[in-house]
Amino acid sequence: MEIKEERSSDEARQFLPSSQVDSLGEPQFTSIQRIANEPKLEFSLACKDLVAATRDRKLNTFIQVSVVHPAEHILTRYSSTEIVEGTKDPLFLTGVTFPPEYPIYEETKIKLTVYDVKDKSQDTVRTSVLPDHKEPRADIGRSFLGCTTFRVADLVKSKEQQLTLTLRTSDGGKTVGTIEVNLVKMGELEDGETDHITTDAQDQKCALVHECTATEGISGKDSLPSLSAVLKNPICKLYRFPTSDNKWMRIREQMAETTLSFHVPKELINLHIKEDMRRNQELKDLGELAPHWDNMRKSVIAHCDQMLSMYQDTLAELGKHAGSSFKSSCSKGEKTLEFIPINLHLQRMHVHSPRLKDALYDVITVGAPAAHFQGFKNGGLRKLLSKFEAERRNTGYQCIYYSPENTAKAKEVLSNINHLQPLISSHADLLLSSASQHSPDSLKNSLKMLSEKTELFVHAFKDQLVRSALLALYTARPGCPLKKPAMPRNSAEEGSDLQHQDHPSQIKRQDSIPHHSEYDEEEWDRVWANVGKSLNCVIAMVDRLLEKDNVSNTKEGENDPSAADCKVFHTGGDWYEQLYPLVITLKDCMGEVVTRAKQSMAFVLLQELACGLPQCLMLTLRRDIVFSQALAGLVCGFIIKLHAGLHDQGFLQQLHTVGLLVQYEGLLSTYSEEAGMLEDMAVGISDLQKVMFKVIEAKSEDFLPIITGRREHYVIEVQLPAKMFELLPQEIKEGKLLRMYPVLFNVGINEQQTLAERFGDTTLQENINQENLELLKEYYKLFTEKMPPDCLPHFQEQNDLKGLLENLHQNIQAKKRKNVEIMWLAATICRKLNGVRFTCCKSAKDRTSMSVTLEQCSILRDEHQLHKDFFIRALDCMRSRQTQGALNESDDPETGCLTDNKPTSRHFYPVALLLVSSHLLVVWLILSLALLLAKYQ
Repeated sequence: MEIKEERSSDEARQFLPSSQVDSLGEPQFTSIQRIANEPKLEFSLACKDLVAATRDRKLNTFIQVSVVHPAEHILTRYSSTEIVEGTKDPLFLTGVTFPPEYPIYEETKIKLTVYDVKDKSQDTVRTSVLPDHKEPRADIGRSFLGCTTFRVADLVKSKEQQLTLTLRTSDGGKTVGTIEVNLVKMGELEDGETDHITTDAQDQKCALVHECTATEGISGKDSLPSLSAVLKNPICKLYRFPTSDNKWMRIREQMAETTLSFHVPKELINLHIKEDMRRNQELKDLGELAPHWDNMRKSVIAHCDQMLSMYQDTLAELGKHAGSSFKSSCSKGEKTLEFIPINLHLQRMHVHSPRLKDALYDVITVGAPAAHFQGFKNGGLRKLLSKFEAERRNTGYQCIYYSPENTAKAKEVLSNINHLQPLISSHADLLLSSASQHSPDSLKNSLKMLSEKTELFVHAFKDQLVRSALLALYTARPGCPLKKPAMPRNSAEEGSDLQHQDHPSQIKRQDSIPHHSEYDEEEWDRVWANVGKSLNCVIAMVDRLLEKDNVSNTKEGENDPSAADCKVFHTGGDWYEQLYPLVITLKDCMGEVVTRAKQSMAFVLLQELACGLPQCLMLTLRRDIVFSQALAGLVCGFIIKLHAGLHDQGFLQQLHTVGLLVQYEGLLSTYSEEAGMLEDMAVGISDLQKVMFKVIEAKSEDFLPIITGRREHYVIEVQLPAKMFELLPQEIKEGKLLRMYPVLFNVGINEQQTLAERFGDTTLQENINQENLELLKEYYKLFTEKMPPDCLPHFQEQNDLKGLLENLHQNIQAKKRKNVEIMWLAATICRKLNGVRFTCCKSAKDRTSMSVTLEQCSILRDEHQLHKDFFIRALDCMRSRQTQGALNESDDPETGCLTDNKPTSRHFYPVALLLVSSHLLVVWLILSLALLLAKYQ
């Protein structure tokens, strides 16, 4: 859904902000006083008593809007309305909006030109720069009716905020009708009712619509610097639609790019590089291994280095990227951009109704997260991961099989080590510093922090995996019998199975353990327990020192049960001297545990990589690519939702108590390549459960989010300005991690899905919908348990949600073809639960825009009383396209990519593709014949 307007260099000069215009030496002009971040000028248009060229012709008219800058004698075509058919009194539902950064002043002149369209299929409305004395040539399919000009000051200063202008022919002689210009202010009711709309006017059809492009920011009262740092280049549309009680409601539709399309993937790749470099170093630090295991390690490291180099090259290429802040659909196959989401945009609808509160409706549109460059010949991640896991189980003698749960646990242990060890050392040094200063309060606080972190550290190794991995590592040392240890299944099973292993007493070890001695199963337990004992000694000594300081008559040398394992020190004298040896002992014990645990967990990761080279690394790459695309969209959606809900205490309570529901609407088919895309998308969205959000106060003007963590667990730190941060609940301000609950519901709606339903398989779609229905029910259950009943607005009662969930369950079970009711129900439930909405198809263009516009018009009808006779016309307005700027009829207005002229008939599939399969060819012939017969009957 990327709609761009390209301008010439001369025209670009017209769009410079006022400060830049002044620097060029241009005179000062009178600015239009409007609310900050709101459009400078908005107005609606209508014509009356238009005169047709021939008496019997019904007019199909639209208005071309052009701007004459007061400092230049240049006419710039700015926008146009939709085409209204079959009336001499057209009422245009599409208005004109000038964004906040557009250089429009009271002295600016606006020219309105009315055209009669004879053949809309050939009509093109181009934006260009022309001398003000020259009329644009009459393009094929339309004819000039009349024009008029007015100054902006005349409109904004008029008492009625309305102008009635006379339309004249190009020579200024003949009058061909009048045009009404009404100033529009969102948030203020429009004078008058819509009773004057006749039946003839209600039947008017809409064919084209204009998009206005802003240079910075996004209009709206909620726009703040932190949001402007994330969104850019908004495209605005203005509509007015009648309500069922004959009042006007105004709709401002906005679509904006996001800088997160590139920011998030670059941050993520940087984390991948650091994580992989640590892993490679840990593999090298395993020490001396037997020849078989050493050769395996060398092979793994070589492959990992190649993959690491590829990540580094990708990051370097992304660093060079300049230009658009999103990836267009025609670039989805580029290798250097494979981590970037396709067409990531915010689609926002701001509704101002006469009798209802203003409302914002946001949808994030993005192409399905998928590895397009790698292709889908062998399916997507869902199938590839399942196949790979089955193959790993049959690796035989070459390596030891560890389940995905065990390898994930190994990564978690390594992450905890890297995180906790420096923290414990830091707190231990603070404890000694407090002791040297003889500060009791500081000593207590330092001891508390040291105890908490050390307990977390000790708890991290309470897993049978560490013990079994140590045993496996010892068998891999030189001089030990090359014997494959029992394959660990999971932590619970390993604990009961370890005692049945018959070989620990026969296993020899070297280097870090006594050479050629029998393996002692309890040695790890003793090393691990020494950390806890050392901490107890430190605690006991601190207690003694504080007691001696507070109670002078306490007996020295009194036995303390908690210090039974400690060496007794004289409690008098310097605190630092008495604590120092105990802290050093704690650090030494911790260092011994870290060394052994790191090596054992690195050995587990070595097995994971060795069992599947190079497929394991390629699957990791593919998963990283898909996750990167999905995460960029999620971060954008979270930030938009947080800004929109800052004043909603119920939402903020839900955010930190339950978490945020994130609902993805998929429109992919289950046929051919799109089935692979759907498999990628399903895994990528499921992986978002690993992501937690944290809101922090910004310390600078850089409001972009900060990403930390590793592949199994990421934390996104969202920065807010101080004034906004103060609006948050105390729990969020204190750094509570916020959980995400992503769900995906997919319904294929294109012609390929028809083939899949009739001749293929839709099991993938059915399984995904059923699995995510259970996740949605789980979130709803959690919501009802933790949130008060009055959290939801009055029209969103829990009984309604129960009914919607049950209806959704029935529709999923029905297995009806192209059941779009699933999409509508899931979207409604998401909105009622304050969730974030995503709509995805292959490229976030045609199917996505059709879905979003239908949803917007349905919301206007159901929630804002859109007149029933105007539903189709409103839908046509929102779905219309217009070629503009440098684009022409053969261009794709959503991608900016030059495309070939395509036939309007969609059922003639490429014969070369169909010839691959005789069955498909027969199907094509039957369908084409049936459609042709229906056409000519």
